[in-house]
Amino acid sequence: MTALRDLARAKINLTLEVLGRRADGFHELTSLVAFANFGDDIELVPDDRLELHVEGPFAAALGGDNLILEAASAARELVPKLKLGRFRLNKALPVAAGLGGGSADAAAALRLIARANAVLLPGSVLAELAPKLGSDVSVCLKSKPALVTGRGETVEIVSGFPSCGVVLVNPGRELATQAVYAALHAKLLRVPPDRRGQNLDFRRDFAALIAYARPRRNDLEAPAANLVPEIRDVLAALSALQGVHLARLSGSGPTCFALFASEAEAKRTAARLTADYPAWWIAAGALEF
Repeated sequence: MTALRDLARAKINLTLEVLGRRADGFHELTSLVAFANFGDDIELVPDDRLELHVEGPFAAALGGDNLILEAASAARELVPKLKLGRFRLNKALPVAAGLGGGSADAAAALRLIARANAVLLPGSVLAELAPKLGSDVSVCLKSKPALVTGRGETVEIVSGFPSCGVVLVNPGRELATQAVYAALHAKLLRVPPDRRGQNLDFRRDFAALIAYARPRRNDLEAPAANLVPEIRDVLAALSALQGVHLARLSGSGPTCFALFASEAEAKRTAARLTADYPAWWIAAGALEF
């Protein structure tokens, strides 16, 4: 049977503002999220049995339960007649890297299952299932630039996101999201936040994107750097690059990003950076819109 394929794109938090800790233990966020045109490759051969084979440069770093299998099992619980099958994951993104890799893999698996089952798994069912799998799965399911609020489950697609280049750098360390949030020591959120949509529209203007993102921040950057000091070295190296418009930590880290006006410029810069820092994981491409 013909294999179905999808790309679990790297998720990048261009901004990540933590408004406070909620009574349910989650943190209230406002985050501008974008997706790179590279990530983990996922393949599904529809079959009656459910299997997962993992390969790729970061396959060995995956341990325990995998969100792909969890997503597939959860989908079948909602729709018992679903045909699942044999998944193959080419793990190209670092693990525990602040790039939403596990959530993106789960979201790609759901999209593949939906394609394999025609009308049995409509978008409304996927949207219901996604936040149960993890806070990032909802935005990864759409894989489009978005303003994310709540604990990550509320997703507002951004209009007019501009074409631009991105360089990602990981110093070769893993960093658990839970540890970073614990180190943040966020205050209890006593007043419900204003969740009215902002209807962001950058009108394909890269300068407008930078003007929005630069005065904002990633509130997890400081606690993450305290846990993994190499983050400061990466940010210093990225900030010193010619042509970089914004350098910041992505998500809970330890991967950092740098934005450039074009994909070609980002790839040229990444090649030079790789020669200077051969021990770092470095990737370059464009942000999808």
